[in-house]
Amino acid sequence: MTRARMPRPHEVAAARRDPRLLRALRDRRSDDAWRTRGTCQSVDPETFFPAPNEPADAAIALCRSCDVQGSCLAWALEVGDTHGVWGGTTPRERRAMLVAWRGEVGTDSGTAADAGPPVRDRLLTLVPLS
Repeated sequence: MTRARMPRPHEVAAARRDPRLLRALRDRRSDDAWRTRGTCQSVDPETFFPAPNEPADAAIALCRSCDVQGSCLAWALEVGDTHGVWGGTTPRERRAMLVAWRGEVGTDSGTAADAGPPVRDRLLTLVPLS
């Protein structure tokens, strides 16, 4: 098994502009029941977890037609999942998005107000500092 490398700065910069990430920021709290409506419900889960040397094209194609793609990607980024295909993204794409997600993506484009406080701010509100 190979060790995943950290995304390069240009990959993170591209992730910050990725429409899939911006949609995830917008949709992250809008649909708590997204899993029940996903296109993936009728597909073998193995499709979304291909071996490292196999293409993920079939899973990504299914995700592109899914109505809950943004919520799915938001969930994967919230929990830090970097395995399999979630929200139409590969693990490599999500690693770059995760850096951008944690760095408060959306504050420049005005979507952060719609998406709520960044993840780290929510965690600080849960654990009061004495």
